[in-house]
Amino acid sequence: MSDTADDIHPLLRGAPQSTEFRKLRKRIIRNVRAAIDQYAMVEPGARWAVCLSGGKDSYTLLAALYELKWRGLLPVELLAVNLDQGQPGFPATVLPEFLERMGVAHRIEYEDTYSIVMDKIPQGRTYCALCSRLRRGNLYRIAREEGCSAVVLGHHRDDILETFFLNLFYGGRLATMPPKLLNEEGDLFVLRPLAHVAEEDCARFASAMNYPIIPCDLCGSQDGLQRQQVKKILDEWERRSPGRRQVMFRALMNTRPSHLLDEKLFDFQSLARCPKQSEQFEQKKNI
Repeated sequence: MSDTADDIHPLLRGAPQSTEFRKLRKRIIRNVRAAIDQYAMVEPGARWAVCLSGGKDSYTLLAALYELKWRGLLPVELLAVNLDQGQPGFPATVLPEFLERMGVAHRIEYEDTYSIVMDKIPQGRTYCALCSRLRRGNLYRIAREEGCSAVVLGHHRDDILETFFLNLFYGGRLATMPPKLLNEEGDLFVLRPLAHVAEEDCARFASAMNYPIIPCDLCGSQDGLQRQQVKKILDEWERRSPGRRQVMFRALMNTRPSHLLDEKLFDFQSLARCPKQSEQFEQKKNI
């Protein structure tokens, strides 16, 4: 992976030349490409609305997708989309200036969902659920207006794991964020190409590239969130047994419905013994 101006997208120019960073970048690109292929994310002639929040994950997503496209490995049109939700102090010029400088096609949309969230959610309660719904609705609208077939989000491996345990601990169900989902209206895919990428890799990558990180001061300002509690549990497990996160993540791709309890996934009612096998077993036992 050379970084000369002629053979790399501007998002990757000036990347550190250390062996450590090269391995990191190669791992991220490999994992993103694997998720795209594994979950059949690419449609012929597709246009993707790549959601850019200004956080480490969305910057990593944008850079990885543009590198794959730059190298002819991602035959889709990319449009970076940022939703300015009207949070006080949000640096509205950071992303437009960055995207212009990088030569990235983009759309910046202002929609004051912040006031709605603050009005509807009582003090002390978490904002995430309502904030996410409002943001997602606006992103769907923008994607449709721009003729996009997919909304592409920056959720990574650790987000997927945390959501699984949130559903397990608090929701009473086995579910998480799928890498590929069809929205309720059936007209847009929701894609997560970072599904195989670790959060730590996103943080190291965005920091090394010196991307202008914009913190979320809405949900990020609340302590004691359930997701933060789950993250602490996973961090402790990982500390005691390095690699535990990846083992648990692989388990999400290796489910056995017959070894769970959901009769909607496995037909327990029709499960029956094989009489001939039983007879043969009894004969062998009596010999």
